[in-house]
Amino acid sequence: MAITDWPRAERPREKLLARGAGALSDAELLAIFLRTGVAGKSAVDLARELLMHFGSLQVLMSASESEFCQGLGLGQAKFCQLQAVLEMAARHVNEQLSRSNALDSAALVKRLVKARLGGRSQEVFAVLFLDTQHRLIEFEELFRGTIDAACVYPREVVKRALTVNAAAVILAHNHPSGCSAPSGADKQITHRLSDALALVDVRVLDHIVVGDGEPFSFCEKGLI
Repeated sequence: MAITDWPRAERPREKLLARGAGALSDAELLAIFLRTGVAGKSAVDLARELLMHFGSLQVLMSASESEFCQGLGLGQAKFCQLQAVLEMAARHVNEQLSRSNALDSAALVKRLVKARLGGRSQEVFAVLFLDTQHRLIEFEELFRGTIDAACVYPREVVKRALTVNAAAVILAHNHPSGCSAPSGADKQITHRLSDALALVDVRVLDHIVVGDGEPFSFCEKGLI
């Protein structure tokens, strides 16, 4: 059945307009990006098949050109279109970060950090350095690791905090595995960094872990 034959409330575009993009599933969002399906498959059917092929939306979005073009109904034009969308999103995030008066909303921080770190194939540890009003001074990717680990050195974080004259920081890193739940090591390094930064009067406001779906906030869960 063609999507145009579906009830209006179930069509991806109409659903987005009525309820916002956040109400759509990964397959529905991808279907809007694809615009059309292939013979015998609607755009939503094709989107579901592609998500099964790649394993997740994150993997599809971070695929190389050759990997991406192997997907049914995909090609170089779609790859270029996706890269343009990702770059526009990144620039939009950069503008929001630079214009924001204060990063005092966990929801805003999670959204911005996910846009910056989501879809990476290796673990990246970043720090948002803030002034006394919690306005952004710098967003820096300080450490990179393998697919599942990054070495984080508290001394380097403290040094950068002092260099940029930060009064507070928000820690952030991604889990390429897709699971945003913090590991024991994540909790341990958060406490180590909090203790180290406290010695120079810099406060750790939050630690955001990015995976598939909703990022994890240490602050929201009472872990900071």
